[in-house]
This record gives sequence, structure tokens and C-alpha cells, in this order.
Amino acid sequence: MVDNNHKDQRPLSYDKSSKPIFSFYLSSSSPCSFTAIIILLIFFSYFLYSFSFITFLHPYSPSRISNSLLVPVMRLGSSQQPDEKTELKHIVFGIAASSSLWKHRSQYVKTWWRPNGEMKGFVWLDKPVNDTVSFSSDLPEIKISSDTSSFKYRYRSGHRSAIRITRIVSETVRMLNGTEYEKHVRWIVMGDDDTVFFPENLLRVLRKYDHKQFYYIGAPSESHLQNLHQFSYGMAYGGGGFAISYPLAKALEKIQDRCIERYSDLYGSDDRIHACMAEIGVPLTKEAGFHQFDVYGNLLGLLSVHPQVPVVSIHHLDVVEPIFPRTDRVNAVKRLMIPAKLDSASLLQQSICYDKTRQWTMSISWGYTVHITRTYMPARMMEVPTRTFNDWHKRHDFTNVAFNTRPITYTDCQRPRVFCMSRALNDSSSGTTISEYLRHNEWNPKCEWGIQDPSDINRIFVYKKPNPDRWNKAPRRDCCRLLPTTKKGTMVINVTACEDDEIVAYSDKFIDFYDNHWIGPKCTIIRIVQREKSLVPSNRSTSAPVIGFAIEVSLNSEALILLVATSKAQPKL
Repeated sequence: MVDNNHKDQRPLSYDKSSKPIFSFYLSSSSPCSFTAIIILLIFFSYFLYSFSFITFLHPYSPSRISNSLLVPVMRLGSSQQPDEKTELKHIVFGIAASSSLWKHRSQYVKTWWRPNGEMKGFVWLDKPVNDTVSFSSDLPEIKISSDTSSFKYRYRSGHRSAIRITRIVSETVRMLNGTEYEKHVRWIVMGDDDTVFFPENLLRVLRKYDHKQFYYIGAPSESHLQNLHQFSYGMAYGGGGFAISYPLAKALEKIQDRCIERYSDLYGSDDRIHACMAEIGVPLTKEAGFHQFDVYGNLLGLLSVHPQVPVVSIHHLDVVEPIFPRTDRVNAVKRLMIPAKLDSASLLQQSICYDKTRQWTMSISWGYTVHITRTYMPARMMEVPTRTFNDWHKRHDFTNVAFNTRPITYTDCQRPRVFCMSRALNDSSSGTTISEYLRHNEWNPKCEWGIQDPSDINRIFVYKKPNPDRWNKAPRRDCCRLLPTTKKGTMVINVTACEDDEIVAYSDKFIDFYDNHWIGPKCTIIRIVQREKSLVPSNRSTSAPVIGFAIEVSLNSEALILLVATSKAQPKL
């Protein structure tokens, strides 16, 4: 049967002339055709896979997905507007106070608080007070802290009020929770009743940060021992004030009471805040304008060379001397607020210039003081605070502070003359502020340098145009220039932004004397004017005292008096 069915078919031949089509494609002698077969199979497999995948996803097509599961996409040009910049209405202040001290310290709060709804905040007391002064409309609303007797406190020499004060953040959040005002809150700012804030500068700092993120902003203490042993460099000190973004404050409120129980052996309120921040995982964002001022004595050396950041707060005003002489502490703060209202961004900012005719160095801390010092003082020295204050532990060892310092003077002749701001006003016609500085009468020792005594100046006028946008640029000191005047005993200085290529230098040629070696161009020593031994130890590793003396030299036919400080012997003529 098989033979009959195929009797008319020709037998298959395997020679080249009679290969079937199929055998041609399988031939090893045609590699290109074989590759085409492979590509065709891959394409066909991919088509089947894609078809099955689309069929599988069909029940979940966008038309069948619930609107609640769709993620909105913001498109350029949409109607959503960016947040307005942070203003005072976005800040809630929490002020820690004591009922026994509030009557006195409320006067500090009045110097910076903005009443009539411009600011929002609360003063938290341990118990009610009865005097009518405390309930003035010029002060924040008073609240009484809740009972904290159930919390353990194990620090032997401390005070339980630390628990009450540290919970101000949580109590403020609970009070705001669900209210209409809560929609406006971006930051909670903590401070003490003897903390003075500069509100515009606080805003300048907070505007740098996204209030929707977790931020804990403040500064450590000026005392190295405080930071190193008792507390931490990573802690914001409460007296200097600190800011917590509102989302972080709400997160803190959820855990704070349990967190406090875990740290019953800590001393203060601010280190309890720091401990809880560590548990949340938020580090301190340091802003040098918050000032704890853990020092005693006079703040002159610190405020006269303020860092190139906006001053945000000052603290411990009942501990240090009044910031202006011959007045009480509260009135001294009120006086400082006068220039703060005219140009808060430039308050306490330093500028340095020279009177080459009289060989004087001038340092202006705008709105606060002007210093005039005999001889050329380089800018890098004038930027260093002088030791007008003492460490918090009352030790005369300035390695206990967390920054560089220098003696007030190496010689009596070099002792600066200090002029304190007495008044300031704005000249609306020229858009310029005019501030007056009067010489502070103090001991003027005899000097044989042959340089005119700065005490011949009684009054200094400083002209300066406000610069509210200075902190929107890279930080740089202002420059100052002497203006001509014919009025005896008066100096006029203009403070303005430096030109791009302007520098602060006494001469184009640099001269210095260091350990009996001249650095710079050769000059001729004419005479040693004065030699004194300083009582302040040398900053170098040696324990030898610093020898201070002045040398009159001749450089390019010009006689100059240079101050020299060295731990070695004076040079020989």
C-alpha cells in the first residue's frame, strides 16, 4: 500500500543539485540564514510573552484603579504656590521663667518682645504670680507648667525645675494641637527669661532651613569645660536659645515623657532635650549667633569682635556687667536695641581701618563700640576677642574657653581707648544711619612712644547705610574710611561694604618680628621705645612670660612704631 501511494513520487536526493528547500536552511554552509532563523524565533517568543503579560495586567489597567491609589504629579506652571518666607507669625516662643524672678526679668523680655499680636509665645512659670506688672500687654501670655512630681530627678546638686522647663516644648505642642493657629506654626523657639532675642536676625537664620524637615538649631557654650565634661559640644544651650522645627517638636512630644524617665541622672533641661534628640536621631545644627555667654565679667571683648554671623541672642545678663558703662543692665539692653532697629543685620559687625597720619588702628563694632589703639595692629589680631571676661568656672586660664583670645594689651601704650555708642538715628534724606560714640573715661597710663594719644578724641560719628541683605551673600567684613573734619576732638568714620579688590592693611609691605627674626623687607631699627613684661602667659608652648616692647623703625624713609611681642630677649641695636 505504501508503494502504491508513492509510486509517482521521485525519491529524495541528497546531492547538491536536488536538495529540498528545508535542507537548504539547515545547511551548515549558510550561517547568515541560520542567524535569521534564530532572530525570528526570539521575536516570536517575545511577542507571545508580551501578549500574555498585557493580558495579565488587564484587570489593573489605569481605568480600573481607584483614584486614591494614583500618585499626583506636579507639573510646571501648576497653580500650587511655594511657601511664603518665614515671618514672626510662624514662630511660637517658649520662655522658661521662675515666679520668684519674673517681676525683674520680665523687663528683659519687654526689650525685644513685639506685642499686639505681632509675636506669638508663652511664659511658663512654676506657679501663679499676683503682681499686675507681670500681666502687662507688652509681655507674652503667662502659662503655668503642669505638675512634674512623678518624674524622677537624681542629679544631686541640681534642681527639679529642669524637668518642668524641658517639657515646655511638649506642653506648647499640646496646647497648639488642633487649633486654628497651629496651621501657621513652623518653629518653636526656646529661651530663658534673661535671654534677649533679636527677632529680625532670628528670622534671617531660620529662613535658611526647610521648616518641614527635622531641625534642631542652636549653639554650644563658650566654656570648653562646660561642653567637654558636664554637657556636650553637640547640645544647644537653652539660655542662648534654640529653635526646633514644628514637625520635630511634634515628634518629640510623642516620646518626651518616656525619654525624660530614661535620663533622670542628667542636670538640666537642655541636656534632656539633647538626649531625646539623640534618640530621634537629629543632630544639632550650629548657628554661632546664639550666645549662651557662660562667662563672668565684661562682654566688651566678645561683643566688639562678633563672628561674621547675625547676632541672634544674648544671655546671662544678670551675671555679666552691663553691656554699656554707667547704666543699669536693662537700660543698657534698651540702648543696644536702638541701632538694632535701624540695621539689625549689621549690629555688632566689626570693621577695621587705619589712621596712617597718627599711626592708629580703629576697630568699629557697629552699634556698640569703637576702639582706637596706638600702632599698627594687623587684622588677624584685631579679629581675636580680648580677655575682658572670665571663664564660667572663674579660673584665670583661657584654655578653658572654646575659642582664641588675646590680652587686652601687651604694653600700657597699646591699651585701646574705648568709645561707647550713645545714640543712633536714621537720616531719611540720605538713607544713612548716624551713630555717635563717646569716649569712656578710664585710666590712661603715661606713654613715651611719641604717638598722639587717642584720648584727644572725645566723640566719634559713624555713617553707615543699612544693609539688610548682607547675609544673603558670602560673609565679609565691612570696610571703614576716615572722613575729613575740622571739629576738634571729633572723628568721623564711614562704614560701607568693601570693594572687590579692597583689603585691610597698614602698608603694602608687611613687617613683623617673630622670635628675633624679621619677616618682610629690611628696615632699620632706630630705637627701642618701651619695654614691659606682660603678666599674661605666652600662647606658645613655653611657660616663659611674653616680653612686650615697641620699636621705632625706618622703612622707605618713613618712621613707624611697631608693637613686638616675643618670649625671647629684645633685639639689640
